[in-house]
Amino acid sequence: MSIKKWQIIAIAICLILGTVLHFTYKFFNFNIIVGLISSVNESVWEHLKLLFFPMILISIIGYFVIGKKSCNYWFAQAAGILVSLTFVVVFFYTYTGIIGDNFAILDISSFIIGILLGEYAIYKILKNNFLCSMEVPAIMVLIIILLCFFIFTIYPPIIPLFEDPIYGTFGTEPQRIE
Repeated sequence: MSIKKWQIIAIAICLILGTVLHFTYKFFNFNIIVGLISSVNESVWEHLKLLFFPMILISIIGYFVIGKKSCNYWFAQAAGILVSLTFVVVFFYTYTGIIGDNFAILDISSFIIGILLGEYAIYKILKNNFLCSMEVPAIMVLIIILLCFFIFTIYPPIIPLFEDPIYGTFGTEPQRIE
């Protein structure tokens, strides 16, 4: 299978899985295990999981489909995931800083654009086949990000990135109804 064809499939799968992960925590009755990989509240941090976990899953599957042929597969995956995550955070804080409020349509758009940009970065890196010596550091970065999602779901820092803007709660803390 070509890299281009795989990346198109990856985009579709990531968009679908990311959308589903937005609702799984509540659907599974607030199960903490499910919450480790799906958003547990409406914070920016928790919404980053909607990009990260589908992209890491498709990266693992993609390794067996196209990755074994590439010397920089994991570097490309780590770079693409970082592009996606960074775009969403920067876009969110930029537009809410300018407008003063957030809008669901812009948040959904940033999710879609984040996936597209990340997968495009992966495609370009794989096509150019450079930075082959970065595989181990790239895997380490992905593992660190994974651990951060797990840890900060249960023990989130008390800063705006982790705060649910609707209820003012953090992580799996119960929603306060005022």
